[in-house]
Amino acid sequence: MTKQKIRVRYAPSPTGHLHIGNARTALFNYLFARHNKGTFVIRIEDTDQKRNVAGGEQSQLENLKWLGIDWDEGPDIGGNYGPYRQSERGEIYQKYIQQLLDQGAAYYSYETSEELEAQREAQKARGEMPHYEYEFAGLSEEEKQAKIAAAKAKGLKPVVRIKVPKDKIYQWDDLVKGPVQFDSDTIGGDWIIQKRDGMPTYNFAVVIDDHLMEISHVLRGDDHVANTPKQLMIYEYLGWQAPEFGHMSLIINSETGKKLSKRDESVLQFIEQYRQRGYLPEAMFNFITLLGWSPVGESEIFTRKQFIKQFDPRRLSKSPAAFDQKKLEWVNNQYVKAADLSRVADLALANLIDAGLIEPQPSLSTIEWARALVSLFKDQMSYTNQIVELSQIFFNDPKQLDATEMAELQKDEALPTLLAFEKHLRQLQRFTATQIMQAIQMTRQETGVKGRKLYMPIRIAITRSMHGPGIGEAIELLGATKAQQHLTETLQQLQQ
Repeated sequence: MTKQKIRVRYAPSPTGHLHIGNARTALFNYLFARHNKGTFVIRIEDTDQKRNVAGGEQSQLENLKWLGIDWDEGPDIGGNYGPYRQSERGEIYQKYIQQLLDQGAAYYSYETSEELEAQREAQKARGEMPHYEYEFAGLSEEEKQAKIAAAKAKGLKPVVRIKVPKDKIYQWDDLVKGPVQFDSDTIGGDWIIQKRDGMPTYNFAVVIDDHLMEISHVLRGDDHVANTPKQLMIYEYLGWQAPEFGHMSLIINSETGKKLSKRDESVLQFIEQYRQRGYLPEAMFNFITLLGWSPVGESEIFTRKQFIKQFDPRRLSKSPAAFDQKKLEWVNNQYVKAADLSRVADLALANLIDAGLIEPQPSLSTIEWARALVSLFKDQMSYTNQIVELSQIFFNDPKQLDATEMAELQKDEALPTLLAFEKHLRQLQRFTATQIMQAIQMTRQETGVKGRKLYMPIRIAITRSMHGPGIGEAIELLGATKAQQHLTETLQQLQQ
């Protein structure tokens, strides 16, 4: 495999943000190219003008770069095989459409959408699978030309259809699925290679592009399997050798077992959404690469270099890949814990600003305070936007204690502990974590209460939570005024 010149591509449509499934396709092609010291190409498939959205291409490229993917050729950097946007390759496609027309492999079709719809309805009524029926069947050449002339007289613009051979088997040895074959009779009849607006269809343009760009391997999603026989047909008509194909398994929702659909709102599915939540790109790279590909060994955390070194398409799974949101959170937490505090703090600060908890242009003192806040919660955050919820006590009035928390505070040792701690807290000369911990130790010496019975009432009374970061650091960041206020309110509630 390594002796062959490896050229692979990722070819998104600029119809929206980068989806998890498309990101996986890009990652697998990228890793395959880098593992084999080959070439990775980005090509924009933008022939469906109605579906293209403003900024779609830019969004795709920016999110790929954010993930840590780079490419050797593309619309933004050029290359020897351009143009790299299909909308700029019209003359190239027209040349081969004309070649197929000249050799009798393709023809102009004038049937209207209404006629085609009526045809499909009649087929359904007969219990048949919908398919195109040759519109000139049974006509003499003279009758055929007369029908064409009548269509032209009405001003109808034709499409160009490819002739599908009868009773022919199209087969290939798939890199993932193994031997695959299709009977030409299951394709649905002669299919369109050029639309009425002159734009080529996907299954035609992709063949021309892949051949002229010398693409050696096509790694793509399983939903493209049914497109492959149509593409092989074009390769055969033009006398070209097809690349090797590999169709990756579907991604399913681990909770429902259903195919991950963009309409499934229970799962975040776009890279942009994870960026906004404060996921780290290397964690996303790690997690997505393991969706349908298995490394050697039991480890689940890898660097990009390790993935490149290991990547082998033979280890792509035939079974559906389960997208597990909790697993992604665990993976990202591993990276957050290992990341430099400054990096995590910068992301979390942006989240706090977006939430309106910190002003858009914070002072240096506020930035330092926020950095200390983030350091408290860094190890428990699955993504940095969680700082907004975790730190509510530092920004808002304390929440009401729930039944479980009140039960802890109504134990015999709790009230004496809190009264003693309040006294020592008021006597502090400096409100620092070190001195706060000294006040807690003085409370232990005075009351004889220790361990959970000592720390839990203090934590609940001041932070309104039974869990959290170091109690001394948390109380210091809360500040003397708020800490004393929370403690006083809790004591008043207990003494009523």
